[in-house]
Parts: sequence; structure tokens; C-alpha cells
Amino acid sequence: MQCERLIKLSKSWYISVREETMAPARMVQFIEQHVASCSVCEEDPDIQDEIVKITEIVLPESKIPKAVRMKQQEKEDAEIAAAEENKEDSEDSAEKGDSTFVDDEDSEKPLSPEEKNS
Repeated sequence: MQCERLIKLSKSWYISVREETMAPARMVQFIEQHVASCSVCEEDPDIQDEIVKITEIVLPESKIPKAVRMKQQEKEDAEIAAAEENKEDSEDSAEKGDSTFVDDEDSEKPLSPEEKNS
């Protein structure tokens, strides 16, 4: 966070949340309202990531907006799918390696008596 004012406000809001004089969702709403109206915050490229982190800290899982939870779930599902795909690809390449192996001993013909003498 680059905005000193937002840092001070967030600290005071967080104290209010801990003292149970402010709802956690209200704190997140105040942060988002400040960001929308502050020129320093609008130029901060990392502010949205910071808001997500603060939301995760302040709001319990059941109180996080459904849209945010769905995005997090989609991200986790995509990571799991990618990991499974990589695992399948490595297993497939291992299987292909086994199937291309040719045992030369089985394909050799026994020598005829004439070939043995030469």
C-alpha cells in the first residue's frame, strides 16, 4: 500500500473491528470506497491484491462475498487440474517409453548349423 492515509485508516478500522464496534464487512467496504476516491490508491498497481489479503484476514470464510469465494475456488480448481494434467502427461510418456522398447533377444533367430561353422 502506497497511501499513508489508507494505512492509518485501515489500522483504526481494524482496531474497531477487534473491539467489535465495527463489522468486518464494513471495514472492507470503507477500504474499497477510499480506494475508489483516492488518486494515490488508484495509481497503486498492487492495491487490489492488498484488499484481497485484508479481506481474507478480517472476514471469516463464511462472510467473504460469494463472488470472491467462487474466484478463489476456480483458481484452486485450475491449479489442481494443471497438476493432474502434468502427472498424466508424465505417466503417458513413461508408458510410451515402455511400449517402444524392443527386446532384441526375442527377435533373434537361432543360427543354423551352417552358420555356426562359419
